[in-house]
Amino acid sequence: MDNKISTQTKTELIKVLEQNYRKSSKKEKTHILDQFVAVSGYHRKHAIRLLTDSKDNQKNPCEIRRSQRIYDEAVKEALVVLWEASDRICGKRLKAILPCLVDAMERHGHLNLDPEVRNQLLKVSASTIDRLLSPIRNPSRLRRKRRRSKKVSKQVPVRTFADWDGPSPGYLEIDFVVHAGGFMTGSFIHTLVGTDVSSGWTEFIPLLARGQSLVVEGLDVFFQQIPFPVLGIDSDNDSAFINDTLLAFCRKHDIEFTRSRAYHKNDQAWVEQKNGAVIRRMVGYERFSGVVACQALAHLYQAARLYVNYFQPSFKLYKKTRDGYKIKRTYEPPATPCDRLLKDPAVDDQIKEKLQLQRKQFDPVKLLHRIRQGQSALAALTSTDHHSQGPGRKNLEQFLTQLPRLWRDGEVRPTHRSKSSKPRHWRTHKDAFEGVWYEVLDWLQQEPDVAAKSLFEQLQDEHPGRFANGQLRTLQRRVKEWRKIMARELVYACAEQ
Repeated sequence: MDNKISTQTKTELIKVLEQNYRKSSKKEKTHILDQFVAVSGYHRKHAIRLLTDSKDNQKNPCEIRRSQRIYDEAVKEALVVLWEASDRICGKRLKAILPCLVDAMERHGHLNLDPEVRNQLLKVSASTIDRLLSPIRNPSRLRRKRRRSKKVSKQVPVRTFADWDGPSPGYLEIDFVVHAGGFMTGSFIHTLVGTDVSSGWTEFIPLLARGQSLVVEGLDVFFQQIPFPVLGIDSDNDSAFINDTLLAFCRKHDIEFTRSRAYHKNDQAWVEQKNGAVIRRMVGYERFSGVVACQALAHLYQAARLYVNYFQPSFKLYKKTRDGYKIKRTYEPPATPCDRLLKDPAVDDQIKEKLQLQRKQFDPVKLLHRIRQGQSALAALTSTDHHSQGPGRKNLEQFLTQLPRLWRDGEVRPTHRSKSSKPRHWRTHKDAFEGVWYEVLDWLQQEPDVAAKSLFEQLQDEHPGRFANGQLRTLQRRVKEWRKIMARELVYACAEQ
């Protein structure tokens, strides 16, 4: 109940009612107490204490209690000196060493304390020491910044992975992929990725830095490239996304702006999948920085976005059911983002006609060739030897002729290709069959089809105790190499004839 009278009136009322309350019967006390509580607004227990306290102990109910200061500024200054002299130890340890430390510093002339200050220093408790020194130990607490009354994160609603209930095309999840090479210091390029939750349509653009204004410019590029209107944006809690700039941008374009939960990557499962399956697969994990690398990435992404969205089918989760501790995931048939948009009834017919026309114009092999060229250019920025040549460096005709044989080269993406190791020509162990290999060759000349195990048993019989059973595998490899050499010589001999 709110107070109905002033503080001064309450004090005067207490003085008047106090004598009558003490002399009254129990029934009268109840009546007086009810009226006093109704008029003053005090809690009933507090009103009883005010009316029953003696006149000497009674205090003003609204009087501000002020604790008496025991240790003055001189004690605090001396305590700071002793704390520094003790190498800034904690209060409990400083309390234990204070008598010895004060005596030592006075004996050597480092301190000259007034007797009263000295007595107070020796009486101070460990908790008081910590309380007096806390502003000095943590000066940042005194300069604590005042928080904004209304944070941007509170204005952006949270959307979890379970809240996506079959949205129509136009709701994007956005995220950053950093190209730092494992070291987050210095400047490096960020890739802004946006994925449509419904169709899987993915856009990506390189940014020289992670900034609010650059994010807005990147989203403007997305809106120009995406064939359907954007209805919503969902981001993580990165400060480059959760800010006034992006919030004003979404309000200006009438776009729904949501965010995921902190430390819940599964809330952005759609874009996180594309970060690995598209960006990392195309670019790798090397460090890229500077304008030249950003231009090379932009050239690569222009071909990659068309190739991924028109010619790269992907799985999409249909439903997920839990049976005890097992989780069963059911996926839709693989389809490209373009195919999903063409089958979606919510997409306008004009957009579908435009998608079909564009897909007929694009050549997947030319796009793949442009991707390999872009990967070769990126690889050349990070290395000088093993990335200089490859399928991406050749023209389109040479690239087409190489396609049936590229599988033999192993990794064909220049951004992922490892350095070629030089063949080893030295031995790390002594040859176990040194001195007896000529005998094995004589046996092979006599019986070319003999098994290596039989040869090894014959060696053990003729040289007892020299060969262990574990050396059989070495002999088998040696015999296999000899037979390859003999077979090659036989083939070349037949060809010469």
